Amino acid sequence: MSQRYASIARDGLWDNNIVFAQALGLCPLLAVTGTASNGLGMGLATSVVMIASGLLIAILRGIITPQVRIPVFILIIAVLVTMVDMFMNAWVHDLHKVLGLFIPLIVTNCAILGRAESFASRNEVLPSAFDGLMMGLGFTLALVVLGATREVLGSGTLFANASLLLGDWAAVLELTLIADYKGFLLIILPPGGFLVLGFILAGKRLLDRRLAAQQQAQLNPA
Repeated sequence: MSQRYASIARDGLWDNNIVFAQALGLCPLLAVTGTASNGLGMGLATSVVMIASGLLIAILRGIITPQVRIPVFILIIAVLVTMVDMFMNAWVHDLHKVLGLFIPLIVTNCAILGRAESFASRNEVLPSAFDGLMMGLGFTLALVVLGATREVLGSGTLFANASLLLGDWAAVLELTLIADYKGFLLIILPPGGFLVLGFILAGKRLLDRRLAAQQQAQLNPA
């Protein structure tokens, strides 16, 4: 059982990461990751939807007929996204204004429907909820890494306006790494997101190859 959960965690965080392995969810990824704080907010909102949708679909999988499963899955996801959108509007309104339309567009994230179809509809409740958690955290990791990289290169800051997401105490996370930095506008704009994402994906591929080569060398020592 522990090996199964370890495999689910590795899939969500690294091997089958929504962004780094599947290249899904790129619309919000490139649009909102001008800062690490925005990426964290969007990632957490998506994670809540993925956990709740996996949980509900696993519970209801016995009564959802195959003929209508996709519309039902989309309806469940849409309801959850609407609830998250209303919650963020009420409790973190400033961040809600920054993320804007991209919160409702979580419904269109192919990764959420894909996990509902490929995993939650075929597995028990706890593994499905855990899969949603790991996939959500993997997506959040990708958003934060890309947002932090773009923010540092583009503005010289890190976690700017984190207090909008986490409260006043999070002001200690707001760092100015490069004083009197003139900024690099291209990196903050969507084209810069494509460039930074490309380098990150290339780095992951190289790291995967190196790890695979090391594992192979351990299995077949000279």
